[in-house]
Amino acid sequence: MRRDLQAVVAADINWGIGKDGTQTLVIPEDRKHFRSVTGGGTVIVGRRTLADFPGGRPLKNRRNIVLTRDASLKIEGAEVAHSVEEALEKCRDDGEVFVIGGESVYRAFLPYCAKAHVTRIYAAADNDAYFPPLDTLPDWILSAPGEEAESNGLKYAFQTWERV
Repeated sequence: MRRDLQAVVAADINWGIGKDGTQTLVIPEDRKHFRSVTGGGTVIVGRRTLADFPGGRPLKNRRNIVLTRDASLKIEGAEVAHSVEEALEKCRDDGEVFVIGGESVYRAFLPYCAKAHVTRIYAAADNDAYFPPLDTLPDWILSAPGEEAESNGLKYAFQTWERV
């Protein structure tokens, strides 16, 4: 079973990632960064997060594995998995594999992640979904804090966190 997954997330200063099934703070540069990091790889995504993608469709130029409890769900352009173990088995022989949300998917797969690519947004939004607070977890370190930038009045940095 894999233990080298990578999480990719945009999180506010309180590790908030969204509300009512959608991202609360959107930075165009983060979208470009996300495409650059995950392009050509495999992504593991929850069904509700997939529904928030443009047209509710799987991402192009990536192998998409969608985690759902719905045994009858079929998604054109994606593979469906019904458990963490099934998703990990599906991507066992893949190169880079990225966990891309939402909250419950991040929490379920974080024990298998070796790295997290975090767009840290230095603002607080009204969220009801959160990424695990890596800065409070003893087995995670900020290995690359990134340079602060600004977009749409929001300051942010592309950070890399690694499991130690």
